[in-house]
Amino acid sequence: MTQSASISLHEIQHATEKKAIRHKLWFTATTLVILGYLSFSWIAFDISSLKEKWRPDRAAMFILDTYANKDHVTMQWDTLDDVTVAFEGGRRQVYTEEPEWFQTASDGGRVVSFKNGGLITFYSDEITLDWPGETEVYSFKRNAEGKPYVVGYENRIDELPEWIRQTKNKVEIRPSLFERLQVGTRRVEAHRYKVGWAYFWFDFDSPLRDVSIFKAVGLMFSSERVVPDMSNATLVRTEFLDNSLWNHGTVLFAMVETVFMALLGTMIAAGVGLPLAFMAARNIRPVWIARFLLRRTFDTLRGIDTLIWSLIFLRAFGPGLFTGIFAIAFTDIGTLGKLMSEAIENADEKQREGIQSTGASTIQQHRFGILPQILPVFISQSLYYLESNTRSAVIIGAMGAGGIGLQFLGALQTGSDFENVAYMALLVLITVIAIDSLSSRLRRALIGYERPAQ
Repeated sequence: MTQSASISLHEIQHATEKKAIRHKLWFTATTLVILGYLSFSWIAFDISSLKEKWRPDRAAMFILDTYANKDHVTMQWDTLDDVTVAFEGGRRQVYTEEPEWFQTASDGGRVVSFKNGGLITFYSDEITLDWPGETEVYSFKRNAEGKPYVVGYENRIDELPEWIRQTKNKVEIRPSLFERLQVGTRRVEAHRYKVGWAYFWFDFDSPLRDVSIFKAVGLMFSSERVVPDMSNATLVRTEFLDNSLWNHGTVLFAMVETVFMALLGTMIAAGVGLPLAFMAARNIRPVWIARFLLRRTFDTLRGIDTLIWSLIFLRAFGPGLFTGIFAIAFTDIGTLGKLMSEAIENADEKQREGIQSTGASTIQQHRFGILPQILPVFISQSLYYLESNTRSAVIIGAMGAGGIGLQFLGALQTGSDFENVAYMALLVLITVIAIDSLSSRLRRALIGYERPAQ
């Protein structure tokens, strides 16, 4: 008995050691595979060069443009009397009256003042920079070849501060994130940044340009008209929607198109996917060939990405909402069809058998025996895909389906309207949150909500 127990104990120890060795081998192999993949990715994506390619100054400029605006002061060399002060450098947004921060000095120089006390003075043949915290006043001129340079640093460019960069054809001065001076061969330009979305409610040329939104709402109920041939209510509405800088009317209509695209695409997918799910379920449709074909159809529909479907329908329908609607619908038919068919297969057969015992038809068995069981899952999944499709519709829109995505793409391509990009991104975020809130309320209303026991 002792010898038998000793043999059994030895076998258990041997089996345990073998199992531990297998675990170590699996762990080592998995670790080597992961390390190999990471090494391959490091080489394939040239990650080591990211440090050299990374431009934090450009990233900072991009972020700054999303929440700040700037005024441009532009002067052509040798033409001091022809200085332009414009909002965002636009040709239409030129100040007819000089702002308080742009003055003419006693010696004839045109002075741009900044909030921190810094001064940039324009002369016809020289630009000076007097900046707080600096021991010297920097001066910029052009040489005989018309190339700009920093006076006194002609042969010692390396000694310039980090925020002054001199190249062959330009000197760029950036004392801080909110101030910039560019001295070129033909012109000089100073940028003066301010935090905020300027002229968000009413554009630069609007008669309501300097009116706050609260005052504008008050004007809507005033009998004294701002424009004689138009009521104040119409004026406020028109000036807001037709804002040429922010394009509120176009953007809001595009957002409605995007939501409509997602809603209609999801509704088509739900309406088509549910009946097909019954036909693809093993416990409903015993003919294996029909079930097999439907399952493979679901795989095909969801296996092709929504973006690919949008490109296919773009050739079929051209640019427009139908492209996005059918791209979303085709993808979600495959997804919802698979999910619902599996839910039907997992339904309790006793309920259907109980309905069948009453002499109900096959359709009635499905309607009263299975559908009530899967309805909560169907509603929940459909509403979730509605939220997801709202985000997807933005990307599809940029591919040519229209909506807010196309406006996004247009703002990004300008390379300068990043505040408009931030505005549209915020609008999409608010819309998705609103849809999520509404879908949660609708889900509770249709399915019901049980409070957890305390």
